[in-house]
Amino acid sequence: MIIREKAVGFRDRRLERIAGKLAAGGRLDRKDGLALFETGDLLGLGKLADEANLRKNGGRVFYINNLHVNYTNICVNKCRFCAYRRSEDERGAFFLSAEQVVAKARELWHAKACEFHIVGGCHPSARLDYYREMLTRLRREFPQVHLQAFTAVEIENIAQVENLPVPEVLASLAECGLGSLPGGGGEIFAEKIRSKICPEKISGARYLEVMRQAHQLGLPSNVTMLFGHIESAADRVDHLLEIRALQDETGGFNAFIPLLFHPWNTKLEKLRKAGAVDVLKTIAVSRLLLDNFKHIKSFWIMLGLPLTQISLFFGSDDVNGTVLEEHITHEAGADTPQYMPEEKLVSLIRQAGRIPVERDTLYNPICGEV
Repeated sequence: MIIREKAVGFRDRRLERIAGKLAAGGRLDRKDGLALFETGDLLGLGKLADEANLRKNGGRVFYINNLHVNYTNICVNKCRFCAYRRSEDERGAFFLSAEQVVAKARELWHAKACEFHIVGGCHPSARLDYYREMLTRLRREFPQVHLQAFTAVEIENIAQVENLPVPEVLASLAECGLGSLPGGGGEIFAEKIRSKICPEKISGARYLEVMRQAHQLGLPSNVTMLFGHIESAADRVDHLLEIRALQDETGGFNAFIPLLFHPWNTKLEKLRKAGAVDVLKTIAVSRLLLDNFKHIKSFWIMLGLPLTQISLFFGSDDVNGTVLEEHITHEAGADTPQYMPEEKLVSLIRQAGRIPVERDTLYNPICGEV
């Protein structure tokens, strides 16, 4: 357990007020969230978020040995922030058969892998049986591996293709080995912004409803927010508060992942990528507003290793995992590696003075402290 010195005050009096509210056991509201984003006292904000994180997690920082498998880039949505998506007849489009997905998993497999993270585009015609076969084959060949697959957006698309209720689709996939849902597709919930960056995609409200139905069936999930494009700080705060409200209701979210927008090769490529201060503020505000979340994840592929390491002092307690192969962010210009050896993740965490803990998908420690 890391022992912190007593707080010595803040340059921003609003942070003093918020610190007092937190010390009294109060819950932060929208006004507080906006004040946190507006503050110029970055170190004071980081101190608040770091202390909140240490109360929940001590000095532990989690990582996972996982593999990413993308089964298609064909998608009915035409999100302006996406460099990955293709039309069926477009050059570079692909759609792996269930057998090819298993072959890809076999190619990437290593003995410590405990999770397959499986996502793709919203294919216009793939049937439920295809997804069931994919999961069944993976479960048969890799029975010890947790299958985290299909975002809420993908689940809704499958339901629309089949003309079935979402709970029926989820239950059918769970029978074949689906263990949890990743958090992708949340983007930003503000409809004014969503209509400009992803007009064909389901609404934020519908995304949350699919997550609610998954949680009610006993399927946990992660949840995300895409930030650093055309949204405002107020949009981010509202997004976080909607997530918090659903977590109050279901308790089904494992972790929150703020995803940094990468503009290259997208229809928003004229935008500049958010800077380090904005990234650290977003992580810190997420930690402080999401008081019912234990885990806030810094995805090293999107942030880069130095910023990921710094984020561990701004409220983050998870650096994601080994990944092995990632295409979606790299096609939008990420210059990070596609694979991070476990020993490098452990070193990154230790160099920050924190305690690395290997975990499974549900945050059960695998080997205790590394």
